[in-house]
Amino acid sequence: MSPHAIPPEQTEGEPPIRRGRKPEPITDQAGTSHRAWLEPVRTRLFTSGLTLDDLVERSGYSKTRISELLRGAGLYPRWEITYSVIRVLGIPARPMRRLWVAAAREAQKKKDWIDGCIAEVPPSKRPDVRPLDHQGFTDTHQAPYTSYAKALLLTDERAACVVLETFDILWLCWDEALGSANVQRFGWRLLRARVMARTPHIDKHPLLAAAAFATVAQDRAVDPAARFAQVGESLMLFDAVSRLPDNQMDVTILRYLCGMDTTAAAEVLGVPLASARSDDRHAKRTLTETLNLHDRPGGASL
Repeated sequence: MSPHAIPPEQTEGEPPIRRGRKPEPITDQAGTSHRAWLEPVRTRLFTSGLTLDDLVERSGYSKTRISELLRGAGLYPRWEITYSVIRVLGIPARPMRRLWVAAAREAQKKKDWIDGCIAEVPPSKRPDVRPLDHQGFTDTHQAPYTSYAKALLLTDERAACVVLETFDILWLCWDEALGSANVQRFGWRLLRARVMARTPHIDKHPLLAAAAFATVAQDRAVDPAARFAQVGESLMLFDAVSRLPDNQMDVTILRYLCGMDTTAAAEVLGVPLASARSDDRHAKRTLTETLNLHDRPGGASL
């Protein structure tokens, strides 16, 4: 489950939170960018206590169309009906519109169609104002988030897009983030989920071969034999990194690909410094044992 899809916890002694009925599951046809805004919208509906009938009555659209929108079924929804739903749920339109546009492009909608859909909805007389604390969080985490995203996605453009998507989703569920036990950890889990959703996986492990080649490409060695050997060593190393537990892999990437010290990595991850140091130490030990095993005669391949 994505971090932004986790309902807020109920405080002991408070009256039970009234929740609406969960929508039917999202269909497989909904793409990665489509799910980026659909999941928090569904969560907001569930935690609001509104039923599907309430949403139908207040949005002005039929139950069939609203149900299709909430499931990601059928054709990609126009901005008009999407906006009518988020207006009922009190979701800010500015970040939502950016997420909707990105998903429309993913669905291969043409620019004229996208622009026409947006033009159908008059601008709000009360523009959305980004919470100051969300702006502060964005300013603080822009650089480290982008560095991590680029380490796995390789290009500046892809990294920038996924980080902007993360911050927009975080804006949609900012109250939930503030109500969590650890805002830093909440944000990191969200960023990591968005990056991993766009990283190829093999056997449930992220494929880091492209990152290995990119690392070697930065080396100035010109001897073909040396470069070939370096590629092989890098592929083994990155494959071993991809098989580390999540926390250890993240610390390793932040420390040795993004160039952060352990203190900075701990702050970005939202974990105690002692935990980051422990994860770093265990990751080093595992990688050393794994690579040494491979180097021994008759050793196992990674």
